Amino acid sequence: MAIGVQSDMATPALARFGSDALKEEFLRPTVAGDVVACLGVSEATAGSDVANIKTTAVKKGDDYIINGSKMWITNGHQADWICLLANTNDGPAHKNKSLFCLPMSTKGVVRAKKIEKIGMKCSDTAQLFFEDVVIPKKFIIGQEGAGFMYQMMQFQEERMWGSAVALEPLDRLIRDTIEYTGQRMAFGKSILSNQCVHFRLAELQTEIELLRSLMYRTIGMYAKGTDVTNLASMCKLKSGRLAREVTDSCMQYWGGMGFTNEVLVSRFYRDFRLLSIGGGADEVMLSIICKHMKTLPGQGK
Repeated sequence: MAIGVQSDMATPALARFGSDALKEEFLRPTVAGDVVACLGVSEATAGSDVANIKTTAVKKGDDYIINGSKMWITNGHQADWICLLANTNDGPAHKNKSLFCLPMSTKGVVRAKKIEKIGMKCSDTAQLFFEDVVIPKKFIIGQEGAGFMYQMMQFQEERMWGSAVALEPLDRLIRDTIEYTGQRMAFGKSILSNQCVHFRLAELQTEIELLRSLMYRTIGMYAKGTDVTNLASMCKLKSGRLAREVTDSCMQYWGGMGFTNEVLVSRFYRDFRLLSIGGGADEVMLSIICKHMKTLPGQGK
């Protein structure tokens, strides 16, 4: 999770739209692994509803004055800089936001409590406050007012990453479950020998391969410059739901051992629940897909 934020969530907009000076100061050391980055979008009252963020960046001379807060920020406690989304004017919600590279050592940046989670425990999650934080206007990424669009583009990469990161763990979980259930005996035969078990594992493996194919298609189109918002949303939706399905089914077959902290299935069960929430909840993915299908109520045909 922490690495994914660094590579596919906090840096794509900087790589695509940032000035050469910004790339040299922030992107180069981030790619090299010399510094840690985080992404500041979500707030206590605006998670998937990005347009509703309240953090502001008011221009004053050659600087911006930032005030507000961010919530559920992965890497927030260890980050050296944050890719921050803030409102820079009072215009329409989709045209009044900008992205900034903000050093976390800047005066007025407050790292509040470290948020305890049920999963993804290897990455820290922070609540952040910004109290009259002054940064030079050169720290803005691209054009002022284009931040919402830039962030929506960053979400494409985040959602593709969310699909890719799930595949190998799910494959491994199927393999581990086959091995365990093949050895575990009940009523004189292995758990795996029950048709409902080996049939179910076959179904799940098939679903994993279908997700892999969808992900490859989406990434291939993205690499050619195609807008993959719809397909990336489908990948994200499917990966989140399939991860829940696979981990839940496999945990059932592990029985009491699966409910302990001694096996991977329990960790994956906790960790991958986030895939249907972070980076846009399942319901948001469905709304995006429906928008492309022109089936949303009130949407023009």
